[in-house]
Amino acid sequence: MVNVVEEFRWRGLLSQHTDEDALRAAFEDSTMTFYCGFDPTAASLHVGHLVQLMTMRRLQRAGHKPLALVGGATGMIGDPRMSGERVLNSPDVVEQWAAGLKEQISKFLDFDGAYGATMVNNLDWTASLSAIELLRDYGKHFRLGSMLAKDTVARRLDSDEGISFAEFSYQILQGMDYLELYRRYGCTLQTGGNDQWGNLLSGVDLIRRVERASVHAMTTPLLTKADGTKFGKSESGDNWWLNSQYTSPYAFYQFWLNADDRDIVTYVKALSEKNRDEIEHVSYLTEAEPHRRAAQRSLAQELTMVVHGSQALSDVEEASNALFGRGDISSLSVSALEGVQKEVPSAELPRQELDKTTAVDLLVRTGLATSRGVARRNIADRGVSINGSPVDPTTVDRDAIDRGELTSGDLLHDRWIVVKRGRRNAAIVELVS
Repeated sequence: MVNVVEEFRWRGLLSQHTDEDALRAAFEDSTMTFYCGFDPTAASLHVGHLVQLMTMRRLQRAGHKPLALVGGATGMIGDPRMSGERVLNSPDVVEQWAAGLKEQISKFLDFDGAYGATMVNNLDWTASLSAIELLRDYGKHFRLGSMLAKDTVARRLDSDEGISFAEFSYQILQGMDYLELYRRYGCTLQTGGNDQWGNLLSGVDLIRRVERASVHAMTTPLLTKADGTKFGKSESGDNWWLNSQYTSPYAFYQFWLNADDRDIVTYVKALSEKNRDEIEHVSYLTEAEPHRRAAQRSLAQELTMVVHGSQALSDVEEASNALFGRGDISSLSVSALEGVQKEVPSAELPRQELDKTTAVDLLVRTGLATSRGVARRNIADRGVSINGSPVDPTTVDRDAIDRGELTSGDLLHDRWIVVKRGRRNAAIVELVS
């Protein structure tokens, strides 16, 4: 059986934990049942959740049983953030989001066999709980001094906004979750990110007080970026989501492909299932041949496969190779073009105007050229292609460049035109009725 503690330490995934010797012995002695919780405070998980999702996957493959908890109850409150109070969502919205999170989480775990995962929802044991029962049966075991000392709580208390009683009480609810899973499933380990350490300890302490039992907690560090920006955030501050409705598979793939060389080995260790020898090999390639982006490409492939499936991976690689490599643009599938269209500059063109439209028009319409004069110069420099075929004027004469209207034969799937300027600038024009 894999030495989990040493493996996690090598991967940079072992941060805070309860007694290490006891934790190591528990991993080595028998199969552990462990859990990690995800609150439906948004319609989708994002790439920041991948550390915990892959941690669960890694522990299961090391011979331990996962409980994937979706917080149908805690999601109606939300754990305290450093930045201020969360907006409370309606029960119907939380229920809908919880169903979406279950589907996303299920892609990472195996629900069959000796180590099969179980999906749980904390609404099952809190929905019928009265306020008096909450205070009498659980609240009496929590000490105010310890609750106030939690890092996020302490910082929020010192802020202008303060903290509501609802968010302050979140740690009681999370402690209840651990106790309930301990009773129902024999769960003896909770995992989470470093920002959850205080909440994890609430459960450990509650089980010790109520059941007189010792259980474990383990956190992973929060991933950071070398340039100082937040991991998993776009330049506009938006999250990179795991739901294809919010972040397309193509954009998801490109997120990893464009990762900084200074960060990528850290990401591979934390998120890839590659073994040490394989990781050391891609690390070497990153240093020796950075232009190949071997580590970035391997992680992009691995995570896109897990999150979006084999067809999506095939589509995004097909599109990426065609647009920015040596692939054939004319062979792009409908699904590949639909995915790319969401991520590159695009424009619409009325179908009745097709035979009056030139390459110059397309460059200007898509924003690849700022004016018709610039577009003509781009074409004259032999830097423009349509659907992979170079626009190659025999002269830089203005009339020659403008000549040559498009026809339906220039369309991909009778719907699109892909325009490229240079190697790295592409746009899509979609014909509309």
